[in-house]
Amino acid sequence: MKLNFLLFTIFVYAFSFSQDKQSYQLFDKIGNKTTYANLILDSQKSDIVLFGEQHDNSVAHWLELELTKDLWEIKPIILGAEMLEADNQKALDQYLKSEIDQEQLDSIARLWPNYQTDYKPIVDFAKDHSIPFIATNVPRRYASLVYKQGFESLNKLSESEKAWMPELPIFYDASMPVYVRMVSESGGHAGENFPKAQAIKDATMAYFILKNQQLKTLFIHFNGSYHSDNFDGIYAYLKKGKPNLKILTLSTVTQKDISKLETEHVNKADFIIVIDEDVTRTY
Repeated sequence: MKLNFLLFTIFVYAFSFSQDKQSYQLFDKIGNKTTYANLILDSQKSDIVLFGEQHDNSVAHWLELELTKDLWEIKPIILGAEMLEADNQKALDQYLKSEIDQEQLDSIARLWPNYQTDYKPIVDFAKDHSIPFIATNVPRRYASLVYKQGFESLNKLSESEKAWMPELPIFYDASMPVYVRMVSESGGHAGENFPKAQAIKDATMAYFILKNQQLKTLFIHFNGSYHSDNFDGIYAYLKKGKPNLKILTLSTVTQKDISKLETEHVNKADFIIVIDEDVTRTY
């Protein structure tokens, strides 16, 4: 009898601890706990979802894939990502149509080092289900050019090169909070072109999202959180292009305690994914 009681006690304690352990918690923008079901419900009502990730966070990448699968079951979707640059669209399309294999895509496109573990599963889901996937980011050489020489340097590009970005001149609001923060956090040492290099990326991603968006179709876009946090960056450029768009944003943050949203993360996005800081990083 005592043995049975002891085993029962051990089971209760083990069960209790297992229930407390979870890797993430969803919050709404004002800091109330919410559910994945609510995220799905609000996402399907939107025109665009901006999934702000931490590039090396394994849980964020898992959620990106799961959200994609679940929303695909509900309505037509188009996918897009910061991690693929616009001038690699042809190679990406060839891969999606099985005209080239992964090895050939690796040799043609400038894939991120963590592509295989973090982004390939989503691209392959698109491939398997004939879902369009848009390479939205500006080729990095042009962002680098802006960082070194400013927006004016883009005027020297050929017409074919200008096809990989919005129409010039690029709209730029130096007072946008995200760009003000970049200057502040760098102590001003990075120069006035530092936030402009970020802006050319934000503007280009918004441009290709708008160019490929379709009626009654949800566009799910994956980008670093800093490109859409606080409804700045990509979000602001999208709204400038089409003010009536219904855009849902997610931000990924890490905390030691995921049971309560820390004040600094309130209002970062419509949904904030708080992930345990001990979760495995992919690189």
